[in-house]
Amino acid sequence: MPIEDVAGAVAELVQEGKVRHFGLSEAAAATIRRAHAAHPVTAVQSEYSLWTRDPESEVLPALAELGIGFVPFSPLGKGFLTGTVDTTTAFTEGDIRASIPRFDQDNLAANQALVEDVATLARARNATPGQVALAWLLAQHPWIAPIPGTRRIERLQENAGSTQIALSADDMADLDATAVRIGVHGDGYNDQHMRLVGK
Repeated sequence: MPIEDVAGAVAELVQEGKVRHFGLSEAAAATIRRAHAAHPVTAVQSEYSLWTRDPESEVLPALAELGIGFVPFSPLGKGFLTGTVDTTTAFTEGDIRASIPRFDQDNLAANQALVEDVATLARARNATPGQVALAWLLAQHPWIAPIPGTRRIERLQENAGSTQIALSADDMADLDATAVRIGVHGDGYNDQHMRLVGK
């Protein structure tokens, strides 16, 4: 279905008072522009973190231009950027990470240098690696609101503490340089998921 038709249907629901805002998930920049031309888009949700940088090339510039908010999901790299996942981690049955190539043992070992850099900075800031990863996201643009998932109140409180972490320009440059130098080993999703979302 053309995105303009979807936006038009949402616009009707807004006029009827049944919907307040129009958001998109995992949309390309061209799709966002077409939707926004038909009815204002309030926010776009996509995966974004230190080790998933896909939105930076086209989506984030489009959002900045159009005044649209951005809601990154998996801002902690599905737990990897918290420093609690390594090659010894055994994923329980049903844990999606067990099927993601990025979490294969060889790829985890190769990606470990990134989380070690985050952890080093976290120690210097009296913070946790997860807080530093979230602070990095919050420092990208004022219209970014990451949504880390958790089931535990202590993790919720820890995540909220990321708003108190002030990263310097040097900190940001170091994290970016490390991420570029190391790269990311392994796909972020398995083949079945990539087929479902058309990637």
